[in-house]
Amino acid sequence: MSILVNKDTKIIVQGLTGKTGTFHTEQALEYYGTKMVAGVHPKKGGETWGSVEGAAQLPIFASVGEAKEATGADASVIYVPPAGAGAAIIEAIDAEIPFIVCITEGIPVADMVKVKARLDKSNSRLLGPNCPGILTPEECKIGIMPGSIFKKGSVGVVSRSGTLTYEAVFQTTNAGLGQTTAVGIGGDPVKGTEFIDVLEMFLADDETESIIMIGEIGGSAEEDAAQFLKDEAAKGRAKPTAGFIAGRTAPPGRTMGHAGAVISGGKGGAEDKIAAMESAGIKVSPSPAKLGETLLEVLKG
Repeated sequence: MSILVNKDTKIIVQGLTGKTGTFHTEQALEYYGTKMVAGVHPKKGGETWGSVEGAAQLPIFASVGEAKEATGADASVIYVPPAGAGAAIIEAIDAEIPFIVCITEGIPVADMVKVKARLDKSNSRLLGPNCPGILTPEECKIGIMPGSIFKKGSVGVVSRSGTLTYEAVFQTTNAGLGQTTAVGIGGDPVKGTEFIDVLEMFLADDETESIIMIGEIGGSAEEDAAQFLKDEAAKGRAKPTAGFIAGRTAPPGRTMGHAGAVISGGKGGAEDKIAAMESAGIKVSPSPAKLGETLLEVLKG
């Protein structure tokens, strides 16, 4: 079983005709024939997209609802600029797209609060925003992850940081372990899928034999996830897990990189997160360069 996406997942692209949407759609089509089935643009319905000679020609629809009806899509990826991205997510929720991936960075928090309210009343799952997406090796790539570093294998990767997701993937590939699925949940303070959601799927997935979880300073998602793993281990559901927390040297009160990475009120510091993870049996890597080695140590017991 693949987590969330597999070779049969049919994906529409909101923001296909822009530069970013075009580039990453081409990359996805080249990655083991990921099933990109249509684009959506309110002013270009009825047109077709195919930016490269010989590339797949995708129909463009004026709305997500039309695209879903015509193609039977079960996922959407959003490359719409920040000002319109919140409305694009809501359009996908209203069209009852089961899985929505929003790559866009810089969506106003007020827009995401509206999205979250709508999302909570729906059956859709949102990944992101401000995330690199999701990739199931040799099956399906949604988003901006570099497919060339992936290898089909046994490690589930979940991370708040895009670049550190790639680091974990690259190292587990080099260690000969490979991945089941890598999920970048994004670093914004208001988002869809959280660590616990993905960890629950990894624990339930027979092919995922071990886990890498990468967090960063700010918020309490890592502490919550550590408590979840601790509770599950007490019920006999545990898998070897390695982790890392980015931002160990960040001064309190300073925003570092992601909008969600702010330490405030004595919460969200790196040391608190590391302590919570270690108490849940996660072996925390001293540096991102040693994630693969750290997981191998855990697997060797």
